[in-house]
Amino acid sequence: MVDMDWKRKMVSSELSSKLHVTIPSLFKVPVSSPISCSAPAACSAYELYLRLPELRKLWSSRDFPRWNVEPILKPALQALEITFRLISAVCSDTRPYTNHREWNRRLDSLVTNQIQLIATICEEEDVDRAAPLGDTWSSLSLLPQLATWRKSEALGKKILSTIDNEMRRCKYTLGLGEQNIAGKPNLRYDAVCKPDEIHSLKDNPYADHIDNEENQTLYILHQILESWIHASGNLLRRIDARIEEGRFGDASSDVYSVERIWKLMAEIEDLHVLMDPEDFLKLKKQLQIKSNGRNDAFCFRSRGLVETMKMTKDLREKVPAVLGVEVDPTGGPRLQEAVMRLYATKGECDKIHLLQGMQAVEAAAKRFFFAYKQLVAVVMGSAETSQESCDSLSQIFMEPTYFPSLDAAKTFLGEFWSHLG
Repeated sequence: MVDMDWKRKMVSSELSSKLHVTIPSLFKVPVSSPISCSAPAACSAYELYLRLPELRKLWSSRDFPRWNVEPILKPALQALEITFRLISAVCSDTRPYTNHREWNRRLDSLVTNQIQLIATICEEEDVDRAAPLGDTWSSLSLLPQLATWRKSEALGKKILSTIDNEMRRCKYTLGLGEQNIAGKPNLRYDAVCKPDEIHSLKDNPYADHIDNEENQTLYILHQILESWIHASGNLLRRIDARIEEGRFGDASSDVYSVERIWKLMAEIEDLHVLMDPEDFLKLKKQLQIKSNGRNDAFCFRSRGLVETMKMTKDLREKVPAVLGVEVDPTGGPRLQEAVMRLYATKGECDKIHLLQGMQAVEAAAKRFFFAYKQLVAVVMGSAETSQESCDSLSQIFMEPTYFPSLDAAKTFLGEFWSHLG
């Protein structure tokens, strides 16, 4: 007979003593993180190349102070608009050896995933009535032009259809020329996104004296990446605030959005594979991109990426607040037992979803850096990944779990069920 009172007993010390549980020995996460920025000069050169100081002003401007979602939605919309510029650049590329077919497939996927994320963010408007809405379409976005230009017409119309489909659960639509059969109000896209100011930054400082088509591609890709990094940072701050307010369901939704952004950033980085090998390596020389030592993997030149990774890791500090218990100063299994009680009783599903989401974010972040190391080998050659500069990349995805109490609870439960019956 199975003890029907197992839910209570499995978290008791008596049961713990009866079962032999193999818990991973690497339980404590190191205090020092293997991730840190490259040298200040390298970071500054990266930021100047991408014109990040000017982009940050656009991301951070608050034109609608009462609109709570603006700090997150604005950089997301600007990333989407910059993606339209990437589509235009790819379609305008006249090199006969460019893989236009695969570029179109990848860009379709990239735009679709961004629109899905934007729609998820916009669903917050159910409780926010300060959104700037109107009844006119954007006159400044590149998308309506893409939908009528012969070279990009098919992809442009597909994007408009995707907007219609993905925004169906929101109380408004983006106002980019989509069909909008439901007759919902349009977001004042031009006032929020400021496409004219975004496209005023279309040329990088080397555009005039570097004759290389991949220069523009590299520049646009990283502007899209940095825009989403900024949006994810604001999402992580909102997660902290919502946990403190006890809004665990809302925090759970945000956590899964952060997970999707990490996956989206990996997809953006993967587009480097479609750049011509010789042209890209020539550009690397022209821009004088090279590693100078430890912690100088190219991605670490992004201060925003490093900060976002640290904030992702710091989610572990919110576990006690979610569980409503304090960390045992003696190192006892107080958190682990609270997690097992939560999993067993299933009385607070929002908390379970939030904790699961935190671990999903950890997995997505580590996967990003693992994939990045492989990408560097594909694009630049394996010799680049064998240098000391890539050591930190390996350390990131080899680190023990950021959530040892959650890991221990699941390990214990797995052992419990394997011994039951």
